[in-house]
Amino acid sequence: MTMNTRSLGTTGPQVSALGLGCMGMSALYGEADRAESIATIHAALEAGVTLLDTGDFYAMGHNEMLIGEALRAAPAARREQALLSVKFGALRDADGNWNGYDGRPAAVKNFAAYSLQRLGVDHIDVYRIARVDPDVPIEETVGAIAELVEKGYVRHIGLSEAGADTIRRAAATAPISDLQIEYSLISRGIEERILPTTRELGIAVTAYGVLSRGLISGHFRADRQLSPTDFRAHSPRFQGENLQHNLALVEALRKIAEGKGVSVAQIAIAWVLSRGEDIVPLIGARTRERLAEALGALEVTLDPADLAAIEEAVPADAAAGERYPEAQMAHLDSER
Repeated sequence: MTMNTRSLGTTGPQVSALGLGCMGMSALYGEADRAESIATIHAALEAGVTLLDTGDFYAMGHNEMLIGEALRAAPAARREQALLSVKFGALRDADGNWNGYDGRPAAVKNFAAYSLQRLGVDHIDVYRIARVDPDVPIEETVGAIAELVEKGYVRHIGLSEAGADTIRRAAATAPISDLQIEYSLISRGIEERILPTTRELGIAVTAYGVLSRGLISGHFRADRQLSPTDFRAHSPRFQGENLQHNLALVEALRKIAEGKGVSVAQIAIAWVLSRGEDIVPLIGARTRERLAEALGALEVTLDPADLAAIEEAVPADAAAGERYPEAQMAHLDSER
């Protein structure tokens, strides 16, 4: 399989058509196997995946150190092809509580210094605040990252879960490569205002949650027991009647996938890939098996009839439940 590439906007780098989201290797989805996680990163690099996405608050630095370890153990050629996308700004305590976001310029530079050390690199390829800090103008946060670009510690500036107006203000401050935001068959809120804005400004979208945290992967069962530390144990879409409704959508999608001889996950990822060359899906594979399945989506071609059938099976706004619990929804500039 030859890995196609896509550009992160008009100012960003060329990256693999699929990126690897590494969060689940450290946090929020229950226990993960460290050796298997590293092997999965190596397999992704071997397959031509170049974009690795993380956050400094994923298990409080654990994920960055894991990626750093994987890169040190990778062949030099593979290590050099890796592009690191890092989110910062989330404030947490030792009990795992979330305490808001910090986008002050001094904090931005502090967060970056720690990330560079944990990752074991001399620069971060794309740096972005995880959520817009409502108490700090986005111009100040982006301006601080721009200073890191000038010094060579960061190559490109990204955004995460920002709304259309914020995106415009940020882009007027410094070049923005991409917006990281949730986008999937059942999370299509960006299509109304945000996606037209990024396209107008030449900003790419790195789409996370393309399988809605496993909900539309075809592998999630209604009777699955989730640990209290698993995000999905508190996610509205995984609760009670919402879950039953959403899994019915998955079964409708499964019929289409089986008709094409592919998996539900592959057709869901292929749908996101089909939405435009400016969209790079991030796949949250934690094992080589799931990685191989996700990479298979690159070989799935959806013709107009396929797309129409998918749209009928899973219409926009078909999902039951918000994509985050109420308290976390309040932090999403993209939802305002």
